[in-house]
Amino acid sequence: MMTRLKVLVIATWTAALICVLVIVVGARPKAQAFDATAYYKGKCVMCHGKKAEKKFDSSLADDQLVQIVLNGKKAEKPPHMPGYSAKGVTEEQAKALVAHMKQLKATP
Repeated sequence: MMTRLKVLVIATWTAALICVLVIVVGARPKAQAFDATAYYKGKCVMCHGKKAEKKFDSSLADDQLVQIVLNGKKAEKPPHMPGYSAKGVTEEQAKALVAHMKQLKATP
């Protein structure tokens, strides 16, 4: 009889633990989608301008521009482009920023 009780208690606690884990894992906030437009307005527009008309060479290859966003670049004169990978920007996000800047620059 005692053995059955132990098995029942262990099974109950195991089920409860699984339920708690499912709730905790499911309750984690989802990563928000990267908004290149908002990021540009908040971090980039002050140096690059509203239409990406300043210090942005859209003739460079996208891969080069992505690396500049991620790693930074020393300009001929300040302000220099900081590296944004250290600030949490991923390669995919950098690609989105480059695409956004090219679109801004191309739009009259």
